[in-house]
Amino acid sequence: MNAVLNTPHTRSTAEWQAADAAHYLHPFTDFKGLANKGSRVITRAENIYLWDSDGNKILDAMSGLWCVNVGYGRQELIDAATRQLKELPFYNSFFQTATPPAIELAELLAEVTPPQFQHVFFSGSGSEGNDTVVRMVRRYWDILGQPQRKVIISRKNAYHGSTMAGASLGGMSGMHEQGGLPIPDIVHIEQPFWFELGRAQSREDFGLTAARWLEAKILELGADKVAAFIGEPIQGAGGVIVPPSTYWPEIQRICDKHGILLVSDEVITGFGRTGQWFGCETMGTKPDLMTFAKGVTSGYIPLGGVMVGERIAKVLIDQGGEFNHGYTYSGHPVACAVAIANIRLIRREGLVERVREDVGPYLAQHFAELAKHPLVGEAQTCGLMGALQLVKDKASGTTFDSALEVGMVCRGHCFGNGLIMRAVGDRMIIAPPMVMTRAQIDEMVGLIRRCLDLTLADVKARGWL
Repeated sequence: MNAVLNTPHTRSTAEWQAADAAHYLHPFTDFKGLANKGSRVITRAENIYLWDSDGNKILDAMSGLWCVNVGYGRQELIDAATRQLKELPFYNSFFQTATPPAIELAELLAEVTPPQFQHVFFSGSGSEGNDTVVRMVRRYWDILGQPQRKVIISRKNAYHGSTMAGASLGGMSGMHEQGGLPIPDIVHIEQPFWFELGRAQSREDFGLTAARWLEAKILELGADKVAAFIGEPIQGAGGVIVPPSTYWPEIQRICDKHGILLVSDEVITGFGRTGQWFGCETMGTKPDLMTFAKGVTSGYIPLGGVMVGERIAKVLIDQGGEFNHGYTYSGHPVACAVAIANIRLIRREGLVERVREDVGPYLAQHFAELAKHPLVGEAQTCGLMGALQLVKDKASGTTFDSALEVGMVCRGHCFGNGLIMRAVGDRMIIAPPMVMTRAQIDEMVGLIRRCLDLTLADVKARGWL
């Protein structure tokens, strides 16, 4: 019993690691490998920085997991949770019941999202939100007397969560190999990754080519069988792949032409990350459904959901009867209270505008300089998201053998130098908190440059160059 009550200050790192290995199965982890290595134990955070159990200060360039948009330690969010925990810590949304925070958040979301969205269905996460999308899309077509329209088209290397439906919608082969995925009636087209697939064309021409893969798939399947297309405005976990400017407008045209619902997965890109409130606004689309999570509470409390466009909401409300779907924590009052405080904070501090007009362009300038590094074949940013593609030969764009895991070598140097920067293959990515200052961007870019230099020296020493 005493061990369970111990605080971070009464256990050593080794003791925490031993308890972790003995009991905690981590997500997306080789359990045996982590047990042998020992986990990194994070004990506290403030602003954009973390501290581990050994007292090391770390710049968090990934906002936790794409979510701590307003930074760590914001008292407004802590106070909102505390007040709500005292007043009403939980009640469910079943049995024709609601709570004030859930109603108020629904109103607020209708204000900050694009005008076609006046209704929201709450979930506990983005994965659950995308499961809801599958149920809602298919129910919509059932009500309209077209039950054969079941197929949802997604993209390879997309990420839409790790539940059965979410992982099926996603296009990551490693996830599909475990569990017999995807589930039926979910298919995938290629991603709009110019550096990997389209360098024989200009970016703009490739954007049209990639979008038209959707139309080819629709025609192959038959438009009367296709229910929807789902995509992240910018593929986040797939490597911060910013599509060409021509891509999304053409996707919209194709969906409109064939009467296909358009679903924008905004779990990563929502609430200011791209310099607009939502990524679909940055990309110029008008989706019918929009999944959100992460940034809605800045990760302080789990919450997700789906914004439902009026085209769908009217059918579900007027003709649908009971929608047999939901979650225990749909509209959780504490989560909703924190989300309200978070959105108000974003508005009050003008963080969306700040990303669009100040720190986003400043980050883009720095990444343009990092693009000159001998290891970098491509640098991309959008708002406060960025990616650096590591290459073996800068002139030709030749990449390293994937088995060498050069991205993981670079990530190791990042961890060793007080920087959290994620590796997706050999693509190094960031999504720092939206409260980051120009001085902190300078600090982060200095660390990135140092880690690139160390990686370059490392691959040379190993004979990989």
